[in-house]
Amino acid sequence: MLKRLLKPADFPDGFEAWEKLPFAEKTKKICHVWALQGFGAPNFVIGFYVLKLAFYVFIWFYFCSFSRDLGTYADVATWWFKLEALAKAIFWTVLIEVVGFGGSSGPLSARYLPPLGGITYFLRPRTIKMPLFPKAPIIGGDTRNILDVILYAALLFFLIKICIATSVTPENVLPVVMLLPILGVLDRTIFLAARGDVYFPAMVCFLFPLDTGNALKIVWFAVWFWAALSKLTPSFTSVVCVMICNSPVLKIDALKKRLFKNYPDDLRPSLFADCIAHCGTLFEFLLPITLLLTHNQDFIFYILIGITCFHAFIFINLPMAVPLEWNIIMVFGGWLLFYRHPEFSPASVSNPFILLLFFISYVLLPIVGNLFPKFVSFLMSMRYYAGTWAYSIWLFKGDALDKIDAHITKSSPSLTKQLNFFYDRATSESILSRVIAFRLMHLPGRALHDLIPKAVDNIDAYTWTDGEFVAGEILGWNFGDGHLHHEPLLNSVQKRCHYAGGDLRVIMVESPQFHTQKINWRIYDAKDGLITSGFTTVGELKNKMPWIC
Repeated sequence: MLKRLLKPADFPDGFEAWEKLPFAEKTKKICHVWALQGFGAPNFVIGFYVLKLAFYVFIWFYFCSFSRDLGTYADVATWWFKLEALAKAIFWTVLIEVVGFGGSSGPLSARYLPPLGGITYFLRPRTIKMPLFPKAPIIGGDTRNILDVILYAALLFFLIKICIATSVTPENVLPVVMLLPILGVLDRTIFLAARGDVYFPAMVCFLFPLDTGNALKIVWFAVWFWAALSKLTPSFTSVVCVMICNSPVLKIDALKKRLFKNYPDDLRPSLFADCIAHCGTLFEFLLPITLLLTHNQDFIFYILIGITCFHAFIFINLPMAVPLEWNIIMVFGGWLLFYRHPEFSPASVSNPFILLLFFISYVLLPIVGNLFPKFVSFLMSMRYYAGTWAYSIWLFKGDALDKIDAHITKSSPSLTKQLNFFYDRATSESILSRVIAFRLMHLPGRALHDLIPKAVDNIDAYTWTDGEFVAGEILGWNFGDGHLHHEPLLNSVQKRCHYAGGDLRVIMVESPQFHTQKINWRIYDAKDGLITSGFTTVGELKNKMPWIC
């Protein structure tokens, strides 16, 4: 029984045969595999996330029972739509995220044993951190110290204190609102891990009780709006293809093949995939805008049904990095704020601090991040699941990858070692090989066709490691933010591992600019520094097959 639960999808024609192919043939074969199997996750993966979500909801209800204005599980019908319940959900979600058991946990976030990073790194001195200002004195160090650990522990303490408080008041919210930005300056990984892009402005709203409900409506609308706007890019259609192919629910080969122009010969997105992507984007735009503008309760009810279905569609596709808690809280918050409390009015928010924070969070950072993406994390830019992430590919020569375990303080072993606890070598490597397809089948990933030959002379002499895996293993958190595994992390790794020239090459690719669809890239050698840089455009990549020719 256990063996069946742990068994991943069979690798067509056997992994050993694939392993012997030339690299270009490998990429073609693995893209074909993804098109029908996705990540090929075993059944226990689905069970893991179902149980995790049940735990998430159960503990949320438990924390609500501490509030004097709410009640126990038996009384849920009387307190379900009270603002205090949403407050407990927000702070509990921040706690579970910053601990590392939220979106960036479990097998689909490349975490097997242990299934989380987060707290196992953030409470451990001498692990690597990513300061916001890496060259600044005192606050620019890349090694976690006792002060970092104490501040992080204090954040956990005050989050737990709110979760078990009899009421969420400005007095118990203030320490969290102060600590999180401070930690973000010392280690931006922690701020991002707490999903500060969504939840920090939401938490601030609870400092001002008269404006809380009104301001939270702006938070919810802004998240939906920018998520929709980020999908106005040619890259999004490839995201739809990759996501649906990975769905554990939509296991219909005929449907998956229709997503491509001519499976298996042409895996560029089809007109059918374009229609799904564009219709989804249209609904994601129109529903929140209409929700904000209408006052008809019956109409609001049906709009929220549509938004719930939209989030459910994301849910059943089990996207990599699995932001499932986010989908739950967005749906719950939408019903509470817009349907149960029509009296909340975003137009009545007048607190200058909230208005300034919202201007920075929902105007300045998204605009700068869309136009000049190298300066802002895609999370803070609110360019959510749109295929416009920055990414990197780390190429380790020979046994150079082993130096990571030998010289860097961390809590997670390499992914191969984690998987070897469950599987034989061939099965472990076959699971990891699918990540190559995940990267190449997204439109910006096709820049690698031209960049790999610029980076190394013989790709077969190197181990391909996605930067997401490197960040997850070394920093303790990863969620699609390529800026966590670009130059600063490479410098930190080289300072500890002392690679010789040619031992480690890193291809760093930026997000496409919204207005030009220009994609900047750089190639580094760990020892010798920048090798070359340049740019391509999304338009140049649209006619390329996912695999390397």
